[in-house]
Amino acid sequence: MTNENKQKLMLFLIGGLIFLVLIFPLYWMIVTALKTQVEIFQIPTPLWPENLTFEAFQKQLSSSSDTLQGFKNSLIIASGATVISTVLSIPAAYGLARFKFKGKKIIILLFLITQMLPSTLVLTSLYINFSNMKLLNNYLAPILADATIGIPFSVIILRTYFISIPKELDEAAKIDGCGHLSAFVKVMLPIAKPGVVVAAVFSFVYAWGDLIYGITFMTNPKMRPITSSIYNYVQQYQTLWNSTMAFGIIAIFPIILIFIFMQKYIVSGLTNGAVKA
Repeated sequence: MTNENKQKLMLFLIGGLIFLVLIFPLYWMIVTALKTQVEIFQIPTPLWPENLTFEAFQKQLSSSSDTLQGFKNSLIIASGATVISTVLSIPAAYGLARFKFKGKKIIILLFLITQMLPSTLVLTSLYINFSNMKLLNNYLAPILADATIGIPFSVIILRTYFISIPKELDEAAKIDGCGHLSAFVKVMLPIAKPGVVVAAVFSFVYAWGDLIYGITFMTNPKMRPITSSIYNYVQQYQTLWNSTMAFGIIAIFPIILIFIFMQKYIVSGLTNGAVKA
């Protein structure tokens, strides 16, 4: 075996080990969800259910469960936040990438700083503002709150992507009679499609997984996102682990589908945007 083949084999083994480490939590969630509550606490714990049951999933999808309503609420909140953050961050990122003006570096620095601050930092002020605006128990409150978190990240991602696009394309569009707006819409935006998809996906993922804004601004349990339902299975004297895992699988299912079907755009958007900053 040549040294090159040995290196390939070593990389394959390392990659396979990393894959197993990353995929094991998802596997264990599925296995636990298919076990009975008694079997979960057996010692030694079986790696596969001896008595396969879908009871935990049936409870999650039944009409008496809050999971489906929470799923609907999360879909409304995440979709709204994604649209707002993406629509606002595209022109902001383009302006920061293409135009020179005073305070540009400070604005970029502020966007970066927001990524290091916890979302709870503005929780009290947002609650007071939304309360004064009569937006509590309104989908608009968590939508706006989640959008404020998604916008800085989207601007950072899209700015690097717009920078990686040659300026000659702008100049060629202007020679053809396009203004700044028409060149942006007809030329730059279609080219930046992978970057826009990346920004939208990460905005959606964050909004979907948000818990603190959903339970703070939504005091009505029927309007809370799916993440808040996790407390239903943590009881005073026991935790229903099979129901908890079944709930977790259902909650992350849309995210898994997004990354499966959008992986081409995600990889392209992240790699192209990383070429130049």
